[in-house]
Amino acid sequence: MQLHNRGVRQDVRELGALLGDVLEGQTSRGAFETVESCRRSAIDYRSGELESREPLVTELEGLSPRRQRTVARAFATYFELINLAEERERVRTIRTDSQEGTLEDSLEAAAKELGEEDIETVRQILDDVLIEPTFTAHPTEARRKTVKSKLREISTSLENLDERLLTDKESAQIWQDIDAEVTSLWQTPQVRNRQPEPEDEARNVQWYLENTLFDVVGNVYDELDETIDAEVPGDIEIPKLFEFRSWAGSDRDGNPYVTPEVTANTLERQRSVILDRYRDQLKRLSGVLSQDGSRIDAGSAFQVSLERDRERLPGSARTAEQRYPDEPYRQKLKLMRERLRRVGDVRPGGYDDADELGADLSVIAESLRANDADSIVDAHVDPIRRQVATFGFSLASLDLRDHQQKHTDAIAEALEHEGIDYRTLSEDERVELLTDAVLQDEPVIDLSETADLSDDSARVLELFDSLADWQTEYGVHAIDTYCISMTEEPSHVLEVLFLADQAGVISLPEHAGIDIVPLLETEYALSGARRIMGTLFENEAYAQVLEARGRTQEIMLGYSDSNKENGFLAANWSLYKNQRRLGEICDDHDVTMRLFHGRGGSISRGGGPMNEALLALPNSTVTGQVKFTEQGEAIAEKYANPRIAERNIGQMLNAQLRARKQALDQPEEEVHEEWVAAMETMADAARREYRDLLESDGFVQYFEQATPITVIEDLDLGSRPASRSGERTVEDLRAIPWVFSWTQSRCILPGWYALATGVEAYLENGGSMNTLQTMYEEWPFFRTTLDNAALSLSRTELEIADRYADLADPDLRERFFPRVSDEYERAADLITEIGQRDQLHTRDWLGENLERRNPYVDPLNMLQVYLLGRTDRTDIEERTLRLTVKGVAAGMKNTG
Repeated sequence: MQLHNRGVRQDVRELGALLGDVLEGQTSRGAFETVESCRRSAIDYRSGELESREPLVTELEGLSPRRQRTVARAFATYFELINLAEERERVRTIRTDSQEGTLEDSLEAAAKELGEEDIETVRQILDDVLIEPTFTAHPTEARRKTVKSKLREISTSLENLDERLLTDKESAQIWQDIDAEVTSLWQTPQVRNRQPEPEDEARNVQWYLENTLFDVVGNVYDELDETIDAEVPGDIEIPKLFEFRSWAGSDRDGNPYVTPEVTANTLERQRSVILDRYRDQLKRLSGVLSQDGSRIDAGSAFQVSLERDRERLPGSARTAEQRYPDEPYRQKLKLMRERLRRVGDVRPGGYDDADELGADLSVIAESLRANDADSIVDAHVDPIRRQVATFGFSLASLDLRDHQQKHTDAIAEALEHEGIDYRTLSEDERVELLTDAVLQDEPVIDLSETADLSDDSARVLELFDSLADWQTEYGVHAIDTYCISMTEEPSHVLEVLFLADQAGVISLPEHAGIDIVPLLETEYALSGARRIMGTLFENEAYAQVLEARGRTQEIMLGYSDSNKENGFLAANWSLYKNQRRLGEICDDHDVTMRLFHGRGGSISRGGGPMNEALLALPNSTVTGQVKFTEQGEAIAEKYANPRIAERNIGQMLNAQLRARKQALDQPEEEVHEEWVAAMETMADAARREYRDLLESDGFVQYFEQATPITVIEDLDLGSRPASRSGERTVEDLRAIPWVFSWTQSRCILPGWYALATGVEAYLENGGSMNTLQTMYEEWPFFRTTLDNAALSLSRTELEIADRYADLADPDLRERFFPRVSDEYERAADLITEIGQRDQLHTRDWLGENLERRNPYVDPLNMLQVYLLGRTDRTDIEERTLRLTVKGVAAGMKNTG
């Protein structure tokens, strides 16, 4: 059976040829020939036909500024199109492997593993699992929304060419449509001319939820249902397994533009979107449920439900009866749509919450099953029920977040008016004061009294004052989590508890309307996890919060800042062992832990294949509930295409089901003491080397000169400033531009630096290569860590990084670049030896990908180096430089 009409090489070739035609038509024959000349020079060097890149460099530097801009635009646009071709190839692979039964990490494979257990264990695993992808407001994606829209149209056309049986005329029409979109793409500005606002970021996240995930989640549930039925004897009801969350429009950490008004608008817009989708679904369902009431018995439960709706909405009920006489299901659905329309309305009769809508759908399902219409329920009703369970009335629940210092300052200023000098109190005194304040009945401060406070502190109090209103208007679940950045003391958590208590969001012991989530990201915080969490669990006020929240504690781990502080190897080891430590602390206090993994898109920020990451977590931390951030270009890569989104969600579920089963079978993962000792030695040495590099005199200047960080800071990628205070230090710089800058210069240092030093320290200390090879074969954590480093090493191009290094002052270049290069070479050799393989990476597709992309990234890098070296760039050269950054990001398929 032939599933596809095309292959990736054909897509790349024909899209490239079309772009060439558009380029020539929109510019000139001379411009086309210049781009072709640059392309051939880059390819010839990579294939060994040219001895150096100098012909390419000379040609690029000799071009007029306008021609340089055309070259940059051509290669940047090429990558936008080639990314679509590779996306299409991913879909082909998914469909082919699914058809042939060779799809790895499938739900069928997970069901077979569950089939080894008794039915009660399977039920427990399913009940335990809850996966919460959390879309952040960190917009590391360099593409404009307008550009993404055009690319989606081209992607749809490629799908039609590949999967439909077309006449020559139909095929020609599709290519005409692609030609039109590529022409429009060429004529569209590719670089933003303004900084995106927080609501732009919220709409971006909303697009993926509304247009992709809403539709594909039901397919994942259906597939799991079928595979469980096939592999596990007995009747099992699939519970809710997914919940989507978002920081977009609610994350205030370092972003003064995320105001209460922004959050309120985001809540309102998301509710409006999801209610519209439900009404559309019920309208379609009404087209199916045309049963004649005189020929079926809808049942007493259904009739009672219908009568209640008639009493609520007498006018709408009369209209429904006139329009649908003797069609009870259609009458019911008409009234359900009206109830949805009245949610948040001044008119009575609207649904109070999503549970009421779910109950109505259940009543319809039970009635249909009683009339032997199980197939209709399975095909049309259950998918909507699962959508309602997943998305509620909020589309995605919002997490609030802010930096702990903001809360401390706000409380100190507010308490000063009450005669309390909070700043001078010790940590123990702060804990005691906050606890007593929460436990007493009378409020301590008035959140509305902000006239005498600083702007930052006034914003904090205004936020908490608004939170109670939002929960009343949109439901507690719509915004029920508060994450505290840079948590380092128990008082940092109790400060948020105090503010929530003053707002009435928490009223102990009966009610706690939010989960308070400490974000542990510094070495001090991670190593002090028992001090922080143990103090909280034993605190009289916080213990009542835990009881009110079902004795579940969410704890967030910061991968990005941990890596930036400690380096790749030390950060990964610290996060791993501290996850185990947190699991022990929670077990000691009979608390269920939900880890929230603050992962970025790049390897150095915790990225990499999610299913592998979930399976590599320590068994003792796998409670079934897991939460993780999805950021920037990773969101587009995973969720823009419905088939890829469905595959991605299926892989997550496969991994989490298997990980939970494994944790039940073996609660404590067997990790040999010798392996732990080896990691301690390696991590300590790696951290010292990494910190020594960062703290070396002149390193910050070298970073500024040898990467395009100054350009990236002005790229308008997101609404947040690139640094926290505007100071020029590595510590102050946000993790995204830190990684983005190294990626642009093709020296992806944050993803591997000091790994070699760490491994060599272990070997020089009497360690064995055989032990390392055994660790790689048998320990998922170690294997995943090295494989991820190998991916970063594979994407590093030292020859190109060398040219960026030439931009630095000669003494800085000689001090740092050889040091970095040597570390790279040693790491590459050690990883291949430990993995006992001939090449760095283990993924065949990556080699093909790099071979296809590298020659086309080279001209953009060479042009970027030339422009960075010019101290008096014109306006057009500035725009071209920004365009090269965007083009390299598209070519590398990664920013930060």
